Amino acid sequence: MNILVVGNGGREHALAWKLAQSPHATHVYVAPGNAGTEKEEKVSNINIAATDILHLINFAKDNEIELTVVGPEVPLSLGIVDQFEAHGLNCLGPKQQCAQLESSKVFSKNFMAKYNIPTARYQNFKDSQKAKAYVDEMDSPIVIKASGLAAGKGVIIAQTKEQAYHTIEDMLEGNKFGDAGCEIVIEEFLDGEEASFIVLCDGTHALAMASSQDHKARDNGDQGPNTGGMGAYSPAPIVTRDVHDKVMHTIIQPVLDGMKNEGEVYKGFLYAGLMIMPNGEIKTLEYNCRFGDPETQPIMMRLESDLVELAFAALNEELDGYEVSWSNKTALGVVMAAGGYPDQCKTGDIITGLDQDDGVNTKIFHASTKRQDCSIFTNGGRVLCVVALGEHVEDAYHNAYDLVNKITWNNEYHRTDIGKRAFVK
Repeated sequence: MNILVVGNGGREHALAWKLAQSPHATHVYVAPGNAGTEKEEKVSNINIAATDILHLINFAKDNEIELTVVGPEVPLSLGIVDQFEAHGLNCLGPKQQCAQLESSKVFSKNFMAKYNIPTARYQNFKDSQKAKAYVDEMDSPIVIKASGLAAGKGVIIAQTKEQAYHTIEDMLEGNKFGDAGCEIVIEEFLDGEEASFIVLCDGTHALAMASSQDHKARDNGDQGPNTGGMGAYSPAPIVTRDVHDKVMHTIIQPVLDGMKNEGEVYKGFLYAGLMIMPNGEIKTLEYNCRFGDPETQPIMMRLESDLVELAFAALNEELDGYEVSWSNKTALGVVMAAGGYPDQCKTGDIITGLDQDDGVNTKIFHASTKRQDCSIFTNGGRVLCVVALGEHVEDAYHNAYDLVNKITWNNEYHRTDIGKRAFVK
């Protein structure tokens, strides 16, 4: 069958790469893709933007696409699944109503409150003076979130009340995040260890993917500004069997049941960002309505089951009792970014060292890259995600960084401690 992947980042490269390995896949198209997706076997790019839903539908019809997998959040928020289904096309992802769990922090927090899903204490604001008054009642640090989609950068952890005031002004008065920040969520800071918990849903049942842990902060030691993610590893030791069962019962299943109560079914990937606290309590930091990036890359490296079959099991509401096979090895991915990320950064630099990838125990997933003639250039903030397998976290760490150190471009930046928290005590 012909398959379409919507998106152009590292997540989409990993999904296309894994889908193409299925014996069911004749060809995988990626819209619009990047310099990495176009070089994969059985994969090619098409020059259609991820948000150009009408042209994507026409392409799917003209090329007999039997399965479309949506990678990024923006087309989901625009209702791509609703529109594909209206034309009789299989499209894996949640519908627009469900996608509000990610596209609106206000909707998400209110949904969690309504269905008793554990999360941080919060309030929503459009008025800066009322927001500042709420800050005065709180202890520092304070978490401030733009309600709308902000490419993973709309969360600020204010260390002081003065910083919180400035952040509120930037979002509500200074238009720092545009329409995404016209309403904000202010919530209590939760202390503990974060983990990423991703499941595949069929509307009634949820099938857990391999556990993973993301590094959101830009700099070593989890310092610096929040980003879309600087690296991840799988499995995450902190997600024990007890944690897994508790999350499925109190954080995942209530989403499926709650959406049904709201008149919709949730199909597709669901990502719960968790805070696992020292006292064993687990709270929900956020929901994403798609696979995480960069968690997708190491998780796909470990996936041994057929991703095409998994997708159709979700679409056909047949996930109950389905079992997924995973490699026993650890996978660790390091994001290589352009200097200045997550703020303004230079693009158009030639990347060298990409021929070092052996494609068996290591994999270079492209995110923001473009090909011109025989060279590959940087084309955005997060440029690559270099992933390696190892017998354990430390082994995967060394394998990944051995490859990272062979790749370079002008003003390249990466953290040097991805995964260290799992083996350095």
